[in-house]
Amino acid sequence: MTNDSIDRGSTDHALREHLRRLLGWRDAHADFDAAVGGLGAGLQGVRPPGLPHSPWELLEHLRITQADILEFCRDENYREKQWPRDYWPSAAAPPDAGAWDRSADEFRADREALQSLATDPDVDLFARIPWGDGQTYLRELLLVADHTAYHVGQLVLVRRALGAWNPD
Repeated sequence: MTNDSIDRGSTDHALREHLRRLLGWRDAHADFDAAVGGLGAGLQGVRPPGLPHSPWELLEHLRITQADILEFCRDENYREKQWPRDYWPSAAAPPDAGAWDRSADEFRADREALQSLATDPDVDLFARIPWGDGQTYLRELLLVADHTAYHVGQLVLVRRALGAWNPD
């Protein structure tokens, strides 16, 4: 197939659909919803021996980081956060009984916003984000997908170490 015979509209749609699916992480491994679902409140703030993070710390880190990247993609007044202080919660356990569910819900809402960004034909995925320093929308979407996969894997590992992982 030559470059002349590639249907650009079809290719663009296929890329956008792939990105939308990639952000949901349901194809190759445990997804976000499986990793956060059904974990009892008594284990959400527990750091297993030998591991550096509790389930809460991982969930909040996922939420905070994804929200930060979404904000960077949408807000020309974006201000960079301080690493690592602003990207991790200050405590190992949720601050209240509803914090776990709120954090997971906010993560899902921001994921949907990123999926909408990925599928919006008015967004040039290869364009540099005007207020960035060379990042493209495509790079940021792939960064979120990669970051999420990494930390969802950690969350599964932590749950296994706590004896609280049942993938079925």
